[in-house]
Amino acid sequence: MTAPQTSYYAPEGGHPPQSQLLTDRAVFTDAYAVIPKGTMRDIVTSFLPFWERTRLWVLSRPLSGFAETFSQYIMEVQPGGGSDHPETDAGAEGVLFVVDGEATLTVEGETHVLREGGYAFLPPATLWTLRNTGSKALRFHWIRKAYEAVPGLPHPEVIIANEQDIAPTPMPGTDGKWATTRFVDPSDLRHDMHVTVVTFEPGAVIPFAETHVMEHGLYVLEGKAVYRLNQDWVEVEAGDYMWLRAFCPQACYAGGPGRFRYLLYKDVNRHMALRPSGTAQPMPAPRKVSAPAA
Repeated sequence: MTAPQTSYYAPEGGHPPQSQLLTDRAVFTDAYAVIPKGTMRDIVTSFLPFWERTRLWVLSRPLSGFAETFSQYIMEVQPGGGSDHPETDAGAEGVLFVVDGEATLTVEGETHVLREGGYAFLPPATLWTLRNTGSKALRFHWIRKAYEAVPGLPHPEVIIANEQDIAPTPMPGTDGKWATTRFVDPSDLRHDMHVTVVTFEPGAVIPFAETHVMEHGLYVLEGKAVYRLNQDWVEVEAGDYMWLRAFCPQACYAGGPGRFRYLLYKDVNRHMALRPSGTAQPMPAPRKVSAPAA
């Protein structure tokens, strides 16, 4: 049986005609946001220092009282564009995921070519550059998070991969109809965020309302589905983005006719902060107790 061809949706901007109806699926609530692909137009793009021939759509950013741990961009780099100083925050870790075109990524002096499905994890303070040396526009997701270091745990290493070279891990009891492509070993506690690709075959479901502490960013790469967000069922399709705060109930029904796939961010593997960021009190080293005198 031939494996289905993998596809990746990427926005191209532009503007709708004046004759188009205003009605759309965009919504922002206290628990979640849906940013449909139709809202990713030229007028809402942003630009960054030290990036040449580049624009971006900001899908999410830390907002107090909503999702606070990460930002996510869709970067669009024209031929000849890119940056030799892409990240200006030495404490930020990042994940790049290519959905269109080809990126020439140089990390600590070593050059890699990332094509569609290409993934890179970049630890904080990593020296890297990125260029579009091809003849068409490059589009990729850039997910950034302030790395939460833990005394006694070293920083994780750079990871370069492509999802098409990784076998998805089926969710137990689903006969492979719900599976996750993982780029990081879940047991590696040096990592404080995971970015994965989740795939549902036609007819597959999340059969309960997941409710958990992890914040989510979900960008639909392929297909369509009905997604449960808090108390609402929302139709989503390739190119749409869902942004969920912690504990927002979620479920999914992938009705077909093709696969439903999304790029997923979540924060993991750290204690819940009990004080404002940066004010946690370190535990003292264990005290050596002398043996009692004979």
